[in-house]
Amino acid sequence: MRSPASVAVVIPAYNEEQTVPSVIHAARTLTDEVVVVSDGSTDGTARAALSAGARVVDLPENAGKGPALYAGLHATDAQYVILLDADLVGLTRAHLDTLLEPVVRGDLDMAVGVFEGGGFATDFGNRMTPHLSGQRACRRDWLLQVPGLASERWPEPAITHALKQSGVRWDYVELSNLRQVMKEEKRGFWRGVKYRTKMYLDILGYRRRRKRGKAVPDQP
Repeated sequence: MRSPASVAVVIPAYNEEQTVPSVIHAARTLTDEVVVVSDGSTDGTARAALSAGARVVDLPENAGKGPALYAGLHATDAQYVILLDADLVGLTRAHLDTLLEPVVRGDLDMAVGVFEGGGFATDFGNRMTPHLSGQRACRRDWLLQVPGLASERWPEPAITHALKQSGVRWDYVELSNLRQVMKEEKRGFWRGVKYRTKMYLDILGYRRRRKRGKAVPDQP
């Protein structure tokens, strides 16, 4: 594997002060280049991330995961990036290696992580919609070229479309004993369900926006 200096971990985060420090601590076992993008957080996410040793990009308003991810990619010049959700529980160096190694070896252009054995709810959800996983590794320059990356609130459909259109090599890799905090846990059941429903509706609208020309290539 290449030296850690050529790898950055980018973590978009919205109101994740409770979990983001442990994600950062695990990421720093691989590289010191850890970038957390606080996406208009109203809690102590930015402060917690700084205290844990990350570089922080603090966006003034909640623009969505796509714009946050795009800002994080521009905050580093690393050759490879690992993308992580900020609400992971149980993240270890082994998970990071599982994501990164096939990309650095040249076996894959993107590795997409799916949970295995972390808990029924997160395993089930991740297995049902693995293409929506926030745990990925790839070359930074390829990801920056994904059309709509900076404009989509949830960028995973745009990334999936780009993977299929470009013909790059990608595959799922298992991340054992890893889970994330469910939205219903963080926000309360009904608020979590409402948030999740809104998220899925926005994701389902990606194809319609693309056909209407609203999902367009981004400019640096």
